[in-house]
Amino acid sequence: MSPSATTQSSSGHASSSHASASHAHRDGTGVDIGVEKLAKVYAQAIIAAADKAGCRGQVLEELAGIVGDVLPKAPAAAGVFASPRITPEEKSAVIDRIFAGKLAPTTLNSLHVLARHERLGILPQVAAAAARLAEELEGLSQATFTTAVPLEPAEQARIVGEVEAAVGKRLAPTFVVSPEIIGGLVVRVADTVYDQSVATSLVRLRDRLKQRSIHEIQYGRDRLGTP
Repeated sequence: MSPSATTQSSSGHASSSHASASHAHRDGTGVDIGVEKLAKVYAQAIIAAADKAGCRGQVLEELAGIVGDVLPKAPAAAGVFASPRITPEEKSAVIDRIFAGKLAPTTLNSLHVLARHERLGILPQVAAAAARLAEELEGLSQATFTTAVPLEPAEQARIVGEVEAAVGKRLAPTFVVSPEIIGGLVVRVADTVYDQSVATSLVRLRDRLKQRSIHEIQYGRDRLGTP
C-alpha cells in the first residue's frame, strides 16, 4: 500500500470523522459508535490497498496478531500508540523499531498512516472492522451464537453448519457465553434473532399459563352470570 494511496483513501473522511468521534455516543452495548464508524473508514482503505497488493489474508492475520498478541505483551508500546502526548513522528519511529522487516509492506504502511492521522489508539477497532469487512466481501454474514456454557469446537462447528443450512447463508460466527439464558441457544444473524433458549421458553410457558388462567377465570365468571 503506497502512503499516498492510503492517505487519500482515508483522509477524505478522516477530518470530518474526527469531529464526529469527539462527540461520539455509545449504543446500548457500550460500543462507541463514532469510533466504530471511523475504524470502518480506515478498514476499507486497508482492505482496498491489501487487495491491490494481493495480500489481504496476510494483512488481516498480521493486524490480528499485533492486536491480540504483540501489544498485550508490550504494554509500553500499547501506551505509546494510545497516548495523545506522543507525536506521530515518535509513534512511527516506534513502529519501525518493532515491526520493520517483520510485516508485509501494506501492514506496515497501514500502521504509519494511522500514526500520521493520530489514530493508532483505535488499532483494535480498525483490525476488527477490517476482519468484518473481509468476511462480508467473501459473502459471509455476521452471526452471534449465545450459549449458557462454553462449547467444544466440534459442537460449535456442528451448530454453525445446522444454522447455515436453515438460513441458507454462509456465516462468520462469534460465540458468546451468557448463563442468563439457562440453556439452549440464541442466534443473531444480522438483525434477525432466533431464540431457542430455555429462559425464553420459560417466559413463553409462563405467559401461556397466565393467559389460560385469565381465560378460566373469565369463563367461570361468564358461567356464574348465566341465568
